[in-house]
Amino acid sequence: MSGVRCYFFDSIGVPTPEVMEREWGSGENWQEQMTKRWIERLAANTDGAELAVLDGQTRPSFIQPHLARAGIGHARILLLDCTRAVRVARLRGPRGQPELAGDRVDAWAAYLRGQADALGLRVLDTSEIPIEGVADVLQAEIDALRGATGAAA
Repeated sequence: MSGVRCYFFDSIGVPTPEVMEREWGSGENWQEQMTKRWIERLAANTDGAELAVLDGQTRPSFIQPHLARAGIGHARILLLDCTRAVRVARLRGPRGQPELAGDRVDAWAAYLRGQADALGLRVLDTSEIPIEGVADVLQAEIDALRGATGAAA
């Protein structure tokens, strides 16, 4: 996708819960501050991206106010979701993170779905969609955003 740059939220490093508590007061405060930093970085656009895609798991309620403060007028938030069974299989298989397959991640997924519902955000259930199908949906989102901003295709 020409002009599109992808960024991964966790590439900044994720400290332990103890460090988050000690340095930011809580994991929630750490997440909000890192969300703010990412949005400020994307708004600065030092990479010269036409469109930036930030891939990460953060509260949508943290994203929206920081977009406005950073002067980003056109943005889309899309929650990629899946069933518990698929999430467990992915964590135990391709992701290689079986230790995450449990109640805590299930609760986090439910929380994110609740936020998406409350904020009227699009939720894409990827449980039965091949990765190519998910990529097609993301391409359509990018195309729609380009249309909204008047950016070249």
